[in-house]
Amino acid sequence: MRTVQQLFDLKGKTALVTGGSRGLGLQIAEALGEQGARVMLSARKADELEQAVRQLRSGGIEAGWIAADGAREEHIARLADETLAAFGHVDILVNNAGATWGAPAEDYPLDAWDKVMNLNVRGLFLLTQRIGKVSMIPRRYGRVINVASIAGLSGNAPGTIETIAYNTSKGAVVNFTRTLAGEWGKHGITVNALAPGFFPSKMTQGSLDRIGVENLCAGVPLNRLGDDEDLKGAAMLFASDAGKHITGQILAVDGGVSAV
Repeated sequence: MRTVQQLFDLKGKTALVTGGSRGLGLQIAEALGEQGARVMLSARKADELEQAVRQLRSGGIEAGWIAADGAREEHIARLADETLAAFGHVDILVNNAGATWGAPAEDYPLDAWDKVMNLNVRGLFLLTQRIGKVSMIPRRYGRVINVASIAGLSGNAPGTIETIAYNTSKGAVVNFTRTLAGEWGKHGITVNALAPGFFPSKMTQGSLDRIGVENLCAGVPLNRLGDDEDLKGAAMLFASDAGKHITGQILAVDGGVSAV
């Protein structure tokens, strides 16, 4: 019988985290690395990745980086192949890379819709498919963690934000998670999703500026936004053997917004 500490131990495990150069992705990467996993970060900008890897290594975490655009099929293939060449296999895949765009639905630009969908849904599918087929299914082990959003669980309040493509894409991630969990359970692979509420980040800064932190917090039962620690515990549950009997689940980390 393992102890709780042993169940959460990731020594000897490898993880690939997309959108890992900052924000929620970097927070999750820190959690995985702190528990012993080797971590590969991916994002589009090499300079931001270099800085993130320096931060992780300063904390004793073994980490590397690969610059890749998660919306481009050839980049996704290269990312998967180079990660597998470096690590040998991938135990934990964190699909965090994402984009958003704000505009009224009736005037929403098609190119903006495609940009959001190509990264948030198509790219997520292609990378998961490749890592699953080449590494996880043959080894009969894997942990897939998709970063969805509470925006994928409901619509937006009138007069707040206008993000129809983002909400739609995150709704797709929610059902992608449930569907893949059903298909890949027989291979020993768990597939779960985190659904964050508002966390201060580059992606949410526009909404925070327009709506205001105080107004956003007023609708949160815990009366606060997420911080740079709030995804770590949930990510560890899904990534480790502590969560080996949990699959197909969507965990909102939102201060209670989705509960009221």
